[in-house]
Amino acid sequence: MQIKTLYKKDIIQGSLILVNQHYPFRLSHPNLCFFQETTHQIQIDASRLLKQCLQHLQIQDEIIVSSAYRSALEQKQLYQKSLKNHGQAYTQKYVAKAHHSEHETGLAIDLALHEDDIDEICPNFPNTGICQKFRDFCGDFGFIERYKKDKETITGIGSESWHFRYVGFPHSLIMNDYHFCLEEYHDFLKCYSLYHPFVYAIGQRVFEIFYVPMIKEQVTIALRNDDIYQISGNNMDGFIVTVWRRSL
Repeated sequence: MQIKTLYKKDIIQGSLILVNQHYPFRLSHPNLCFFQETTHQIQIDASRLLKQCLQHLQIQDEIIVSSAYRSALEQKQLYQKSLKNHGQAYTQKYVAKAHHSEHETGLAIDLALHEDDIDEICPNFPNTGICQKFRDFCGDFGFIERYKKDKETITGIGSESWHFRYVGFPHSLIMNDYHFCLEEYHDFLKCYSLYHPFVYAIGQRVFEIFYVPMIKEQVTIALRNDDIYQISGNNMDGFIVTVWRRSL
């Protein structure tokens, strides 16, 4: 058996962290890189897989990143600018306050059709053509459309067809299959434990996923010696462990 120790201080990091109006982003320095030859910074794994997705779909020249990582200061300035230009109702619907924006994690991207004039807050990314093509396949690369219209009461954010979030594979596929937003997915996973994991199969690959609550400063879990696993904090109260297996 391999023993893994989880520390409460680490629940604020990982690809599955929940950042919204109730749970602020608390990590000082996300692991970022510049996306291709742009000025936009994205979390390293998300950047690599976004590039692969666009290349796979052969649309890398037709869709561009219009916004990615923003510091808390930049988010605050954007919020104030939107208040001045668009008013409170619009701003509260589309712009999160500083420390409550997914853009501060480096895991969120706003995409747009490659056009001359791109809206800073609501870029053009329709539910047709190459944009829909990306939307249909991005789950294979770990991305989800984060803010859908029928989830507005849960997410607290208006529908944003251009905003995508990296959550990792296979979580993106599970969320699409069950039509979960990220808040719902975390509630769902809290029903599963190390001894009763959620099992999800894709071809010959089987994933066991479970939640580890952090009621103490640290906790240990035991995994098989041959287990390949990933661990992410949820930014609330625990961790999500994903174990990759070859077959049932």
